[in-house]
Amino acid sequence: MTLSKERIGALFFLALSILYGYFASGIKLYPGDELDPMTAQTLPFVLSGLGIAFSLSLLISGKGAGRSMGVAHLNWKPVIGLMLISLAYGFALDWLGFLISTILFLIAGFRILGEKRVKILLLVAVPFVFIFWFGLTQMLDIYLAPGRIFGGQ
Repeated sequence: MTLSKERIGALFFLALSILYGYFASGIKLYPGDELDPMTAQTLPFVLSGLGIAFSLSLLISGKGAGRSMGVAHLNWKPVIGLMLISLAYGFALDWLGFLISTILFLIAGFRILGEKRVKILLLVAVPFVFIFWFGLTQMLDIYLAPGRIFGGQ
């Protein structure tokens, strides 16, 4: 079996899905939730299982088998950039709150992926984040801290 770009990606997502499923088993349940059909662990386990199934199907299928390529030929600059802004997003979320940190994360991610037009960046990131925020806070009644800078604890 030759390692193609698709198979390297499938191996990466297989490892990620297995780790996600492993850490999902550590999600604490409320007393009495063990017998409920839906718990806090249900969706993470389903996502982990789907990720494992899709990764294995891509590994087993012959997609991209004709093009072998080494790891050195992959474009690592955007990957590393997206990993760094994901790390920065995790730190900024506590300080800036969901709205501002998510808008900045999306704008930075789009820039790394090649979008240069500021108008497009703002027209995509800002409405998406506000609609998502509205759905979480107003419709699902999930509390999102405003951030330490804006007085949230």
